[in-house]
Amino acid sequence: MNKDTNQFMAQIHAYSMDGLGNNFVIIDRRFNNFQLDKNKIANLSSKKVFPFDQLITIEKNNGKEYPIKIFNSDGIEVSACGNGVRCIAYLIYQEKNEKKISIKTNERVLFAEIVGKQVVKINMGKAKFNWDEIPLSKKMNAQEVKIDFLKKNFGSGFCVNVGNPHIIYFVDDCAKIDIKELGSKVENYELFPERINVTFAEVLDKKNIKINVWERGAGLTKACGTAACATAVAASKNGLVGENSIIHFKNGNLKIDYKNEIFMTGPVSDIKKIDLEI
Repeated sequence: MNKDTNQFMAQIHAYSMDGLGNNFVIIDRRFNNFQLDKNKIANLSSKKVFPFDQLITIEKNNGKEYPIKIFNSDGIEVSACGNGVRCIAYLIYQEKNEKKISIKTNERVLFAEIVGKQVVKINMGKAKFNWDEIPLSKKMNAQEVKIDFLKKNFGSGFCVNVGNPHIIYFVDDCAKIDIKELGSKVENYELFPERINVTFAEVLDKKNIKINVWERGAGLTKACGTAACATAVAASKNGLVGENSIIHFKNGNLKIDYKNEIFMTGPVSDIKKIDLEI
């Protein structure tokens, strides 16, 4: 029993995985009706027994699509997580020995393929560019968004939705950006009714980009798949890279191919079985 809340704790089996240090707890709900809510997820995150950026549940499926739900560490459900989907695809591949897997989020169906040893490629679908698709709180050019406390030093940001909303700033040295100081302020800025993911990107050459990411609801993270996709799209649209680019994180990189749709390829970790007290 939890003495603070007088609630009985449940022990459930789960998995721990990561994509380039982007950490996930995965709960398989296909055969278990265990109920989660925002408070349970946030409480689990605060314990830091198994630190995670996102908690992902695999839901009961009919047919070949595997539905999932994605929650940030603050307990808020979100619509996309590129690294997390790659981990889910690898987990299902280990179970079913199927190299092509369709995973359904609450926003779109993502098509995954196992292309190497613990290497997964995802078709992330099409990017959305209109102000109301991101969404922004008012009509404007979503690719030239000016935030009052950033415009002097960084100019305008490029907003795009790749399953969830992102703003990208291109800078000379992304490592020098105090993302802990700026990330939360931008995430919660008045222009973003659903909050936003924040990326400062440094273009190394016509194929390579280094990024520093703040995830809404999770904070500073070692890697973010949708941020990699959003950055590659923004850089391509601005003529900074071509259709193929490599996004660099501290623990490795993701290959992004973008023309009409976005393809992301990268490694996943081993699967670790864990027990959670919730």
